[in-house]
Amino acid sequence: MMNIIFIIFLLAPILFFAQAGANTVSDFVAAELSKGKKPNGLINEKSPYLLQHAFNPVNWMPWGDEAFARAQRENKIIFLSIGYSTCHWCHVMAHESFENAEIAAFLNEHFICIKVDREERPDIDRIYMTATQALTGSGGWPMSVFMLPDRQPFYAGTYFPPHSKYGRPGFLDVLQALQQKWQEMPAKIRESAASMHTYLQSLGDTPSTDLPESGILKTAFSQAAHLFDPQYGGFGPAPKFPRPVIFNFLLRYHQLSGNDNALKMTESTLRAMAEGGMYDLLGGGFHRYSVDGQWRVPHFEKMLYDQAQLVVSYLEVFQLTHDPFFSQVAGDTMDYILRDMTDTAGGFFSAEDADSQEPGNPLEHGEGAFYTWKKEEIDAILGLEVAEIYSYQYGIKADGNALDDPQQEFIGKNIFYLAQPSSETAKKFNKTEKEIDSLLSEARGKLMEIRSGRPRPHLDDKVITSWNGLMISAFAKGYQVLRDKKYLDAATGAAEFILSTLYTPESRTLLRRYRKGDAGLRGQLDDYAFLVQGLMDLYQASFESRWLEAAFTLMEKQLDVFWDSEKGGFFETSGQDEELLIRMKDDYDGAEPAANSIAALNLIRLSHLGKEEWRQKASQTIQTFGERIQEAPWSLPQMLSSLDAFLAPPRQVVIAGSLHNKDTQAMIQALHSRYQPNTLFLLADGTDNQQFLETKIPILSNLKSIDGKATAYVCENFACKLPTTDVGEFVELLGY
Repeated sequence: MMNIIFIIFLLAPILFFAQAGANTVSDFVAAELSKGKKPNGLINEKSPYLLQHAFNPVNWMPWGDEAFARAQRENKIIFLSIGYSTCHWCHVMAHESFENAEIAAFLNEHFICIKVDREERPDIDRIYMTATQALTGSGGWPMSVFMLPDRQPFYAGTYFPPHSKYGRPGFLDVLQALQQKWQEMPAKIRESAASMHTYLQSLGDTPSTDLPESGILKTAFSQAAHLFDPQYGGFGPAPKFPRPVIFNFLLRYHQLSGNDNALKMTESTLRAMAEGGMYDLLGGGFHRYSVDGQWRVPHFEKMLYDQAQLVVSYLEVFQLTHDPFFSQVAGDTMDYILRDMTDTAGGFFSAEDADSQEPGNPLEHGEGAFYTWKKEEIDAILGLEVAEIYSYQYGIKADGNALDDPQQEFIGKNIFYLAQPSSETAKKFNKTEKEIDSLLSEARGKLMEIRSGRPRPHLDDKVITSWNGLMISAFAKGYQVLRDKKYLDAATGAAEFILSTLYTPESRTLLRRYRKGDAGLRGQLDDYAFLVQGLMDLYQASFESRWLEAAFTLMEKQLDVFWDSEKGGFFETSGQDEELLIRMKDDYDGAEPAANSIAALNLIRLSHLGKEEWRQKASQTIQTFGERIQEAPWSLPQMLSSLDAFLAPPRQVVIAGSLHNKDTQAMIQALHSRYQPNTLFLLADGTDNQQFLETKIPILSNLKSIDGKATAYVCENFACKLPTTDVGEFVELLGY
C-alpha cells in the first residue's frame, strides 16, 4: 500500500495547556480573551478539547464542509488532529508544536488544519484510527492524519516531537517532506490515498456467517486463563487497562459453566485494582490505567465510562461473593461521581484530567499533582504517631513510592496503595483492627479535606449521551444492590435530563452532546444502544414503565436509522452522515463495549416482552460478527455475553404486588441480591405502570397477588412455575 512508518510515543516533560488556576475550559477561554489574544476557527465550538486549542497560532478549523471546500479550492493537504481534553500527550504536542510559531506558520501556509474531539465524534475517530493503525502498526492520541481534500488518508502517526531526535522524525520534518512530495509527486500520493480508501471499504464489508456455537465461550475462557496474571491480576503485561467487558463475560461464563476460576480471575483482578494506585483511595473512582504490572502507578485521568462499567463489575462480584469489600468500592465510586462529576441539571460529566497545578506552585503542572503526597506533608497533617501507622498501611516512603517512574515525575512523591491489610497493621502497632480502621478513616478524612483545597485537574464538563447511558445503568444497579435511594435518584435525574434535553419526541432522535446550555451533534449507535440499556436497567430498579416505553421507542428508531438491511448488524452512524468516508461496524469490545454488542443484548432483553422478531435481529447481529468471533473471540467478550444470553432459555420473574408494601420490597430485595444476568424482572402492581406491560405480555393481567400478599412468578421458556408468597421459597425457585 505504501511504506509503513512507525510512530512511537516519545518521553517528554509534563506540560499543560491551561492558565494557572483554570479548572474548566471556560476559565481558560475567559483568561485568554481578557489578554486580547486572537482566537482561531475553533472559538465558537462547545467541545472543551477544541476550545483548548482555540488560541493556538495554528489556523484550526472544525470538521465540516467549509474546511474541505477550502482545501479543494486551494489544492492543499489536510492535516487532521484528533484527541480529547484530558489526553496528556495531546497537551504535550499542543505545547511543543501547535504553540510553536515556526511550525504554526508552516502549517498555515501549506495545509488546511482540522481539529476533532474524538469523544464528540467517535465516528470520525474510528475511521482514521483504523487508517493510522494500518499505516503505522499502532495507534493512540493525539492522532495525526494527513489526507486529501476528499477525506482519503495517506499518511498518519500519533505524537510527533517538534524536531527530529533519537532517530525519530520531527513534526516539522514530516510537514516539510509531505509538502515537498505533494508538490513533486501528487499522483503518487493520490494513488496511496486511493489504496487506503479501498482497504477501509473492505473492513466495512462484514460477511454474515452462521451463529457461533456455545463451544466458543469455552475457547474464549481458555484465552482469558492463558493471559491472566495470577500474581497481580489482570490480563497480559503492563501497561494494564481495566476492560470491564472481560469481567462481564467471565461472570456470565461462571454462571453458565460453574467454573470457579472465571469468578476468581475477576475477583482477584478487581481486588488488586482497588487496592492499588489505580484506585483513588481518598476520593473514590478509578484512574485510566496502570503503567506498571502491579496496578501501583496510574495514568491519573478519570473517565466516566470507566467508573460506570467498573461500578457494575464490583456490584456483580458482590452479588456472587457477598464480600462487602466490593460493595464498598462500588459505593465510593458512585459517591465520587455524585460529588465531582454530576451537573446540577442531572447529567454526568465526561472526564477529569491527569495533570494539574503543583500544590503551592501554580507555575508548575504535573501528572497526578492533585493525588500524590510527600511524606513530610503526611507527617505534618496527621502527626508523627498517626502518620507512621498510615504510612505503613499505605506504603508511604520518604523518597517516594512510585514503582515505575521512567519520566522521574514522582521523585519524592507517594501514590497511596494498600501495602498492608489492617490485620497486619494492627499487629505491628499493637492495636485492634477496629482501632486501626477508625484511626485510618479519620486520617483519610483529614487528608481529603486538605486535598479538596488543592487546584483541581481540568474538568471536561460536556455530557455525552452514550456515557450517561452507561452511568444510568451503574446507578440503577447501585440502587438494586445497595438499596440507597440517592443512587436511584441519580439514575432517574440523568435519564430525565437526557430525554428532556437531548431527545426530540417528534422525530424520536437523540443528540450526542450537551454543554453549557447547548445540545448538539447527531446521535450515533452507541448513544442509542447504551441509553436503551440504561433505561431498561432503570426500569428494573424503579419498576416505572415509562423507562421501558422509552427504551422500546429508541430501539425502534435505532433499527430504522442504523440497521443494515442487507447483511445484518448495525452501522455506527446513520446514512445521513455524507461527510464520512465510509460507514463502519465496530468489531472490538475495548475500554467501552462495541455498540453492536450492547445492541444485540438489548434486542434479546426486549424480545422477552413479546418482540420475537427482535430476537431474530439479535441473532443476525451476532452472526454479522461471527467470523471475527471465531478468529479472535477474546476481541469481543461483550458480544460473547450477548451470545450467552441468546443461547440461554428466556427467563422472566414477575412480582405481583404493590411496590411500596414491605412484602413486595422483601421479594425485590431478594431478587436483586443475586446475580441473574439473563433474567428479566417485571412488576405487576395493578397500576398504570402495568398497562404498558400488558400490551406487550397480555398474560400479565392474569398474574395477580394471592390473598393480598406479594406473589412471585418464576417463568422459563414461557412456562411459569407455581407462584409463591414466601421469600425463602422464591429464592429457591430462582435457583442461584
